[in-house]
Amino acid sequence: MAHVIDDTCVNCGACAGTCPVGAISEGDGKHVVDAGTCIDCGACEGACPTGAIKAE
Repeated sequence: MAHVIDDTCVNCGACAGTCPVGAISEGDGKHVVDAGTCIDCGACEGACPTGAIKAE
């Protein structure tokens, strides 16, 4: 299952730099995960300062 970023995202971009497959991009007011690209490695979860990223 892909990871998702909830509304507590502050759009800092810390997660995007940790994604080994580039599945995270800047969306409208928050970053978003492309579920088709995400390999569910969890690297982004630890990088998020607000804990906005969860496994779906």
